[in-house]
Amino acid sequence: MVESRSIDYIPDAERHGSLFSQFTLWLSANLQITAIVTGALAVVLGGDVFWSLVALVIGQIIGGTVMALHGAQGPQLGLPQMISSRVQFGVYGAMIPIVLVCLMYVGFSASGSVLAGQAVAQLFNVDDAVGIVIFAAVIVLLTIFGYRSIHFVGRIASVVGVAAFVFMFAQLFAHHDVGALLANRHFTLASFLLSMSLSASWQIAFGPYVADYSRYLPRSTSSVRTFLAVGLGSVIGAQAAMTFGVFAAALAGSQFSHHEVSYIVGLGATGAVAALLYFSIAFGKVTVTTLNAYGSFMSMATIVSGFRGQRTISTRHRLLYILGMVGVSTLVALAGRHSFLKEFSAFILFLLAFFTPWSAINLVDYYCFTKSRYDVPALSNPDGRYGRWNGMAIAIYVAGVLVQMPFISTSFYTGPLVDALGGTDISWILGLVVPAVLYYACARNASRTIPERLILPVEQGKARS
Repeated sequence: MVESRSIDYIPDAERHGSLFSQFTLWLSANLQITAIVTGALAVVLGGDVFWSLVALVIGQIIGGTVMALHGAQGPQLGLPQMISSRVQFGVYGAMIPIVLVCLMYVGFSASGSVLAGQAVAQLFNVDDAVGIVIFAAVIVLLTIFGYRSIHFVGRIASVVGVAAFVFMFAQLFAHHDVGALLANRHFTLASFLLSMSLSASWQIAFGPYVADYSRYLPRSTSSVRTFLAVGLGSVIGAQAAMTFGVFAAALAGSQFSHHEVSYIVGLGATGAVAALLYFSIAFGKVTVTTLNAYGSFMSMATIVSGFRGQRTISTRHRLLYILGMVGVSTLVALAGRHSFLKEFSAFILFLLAFFTPWSAINLVDYYCFTKSRYDVPALSNPDGRYGRWNGMAIAIYVAGVLVQMPFISTSFYTGPLVDALGGTDISWILGLVVPAVLYYACARNASRTIPERLILPVEQGKARS
């Protein structure tokens, strides 16, 4: 029941699972309240319904493609996503993006806990703070059990989520004039690109841990089919949730902020049905928040193991990492629960600037150069093939972050060129394209040795014996 592996390679004898479980995991991770709120932001921040929906779809496809390309690496490598970054950045250098990944886990876990806590509080008639703490306790328990439990909960949550969203959409269409909302169109480029950024950033933010949940699949699993299972589950789930959020925000107006959960449930449910919807909202957050907690301890273990040269971590350290990261995110949720919506929109958009360059570098290296030909033992050896620091990759990563700064538009930072573009934020596009081009050009001319095939730890042991 309790997973014994962590950041280490998954041997073929322990591989299991199916592509359907990948689809249900990512469907359930997206059929949830935070995705609804993210879609609602497209309208809350000035967009209309029709063009917001179009832009969200385009952003989902672009971001979902990036995310699913990361997910397809899991079965081929049998490694957590951020461990594999040592190939590009070096054993120590990979800690730079990993630290930022940990901040992402805290932020997303905190924002999700606020909304789930609201649902738990309504369900049990307690204060929101108590609801957040109850939710955090459930997350700790599931994260301790690990990979199998996460996929099991994902299958159940996908059924619960589909049923809840079918009901909510039915109520929405039955009691409101959706056609009138779609007919009110006022296209602006800034709002359109903002909506694209919301959905693209939502998907790309899964990139640092998506392979963590496909790494147990048999190595013979098709990369294309893995890509489709992961990508379709994530894109379909997110678009359905964000579409509902767009309609909800358009109907609610100023009533939406700070009352997101109660307003959504109140669109068409009272009494026992409302209680079931509150349960489905809280349960829908379980999957993705557990993913964040699980990924957080993997990232912390990756940082520590890089300095210690370890390939595994103890059960006690695993528990400490889980309690620490969930504890921090819970404190953030408790402190920021009264001003959630504004801070979350700024967080998700600004965070994108630090993950698009990492995604670009990782994907270009994997699909254009290394192609799963990794030296797994060398990933734990600072004096080995990949070294301590890869100055080229780190420099390109920093350049990829800096090139975005003049074009970022958030509530706490606005780049100097945003006004010249009519308030349009195009930073994430540059963050993908510029590092990808730079890395491809530099890596093609770099002198480095790439193994002829995947080198596994067991092979190294046999060679010594």
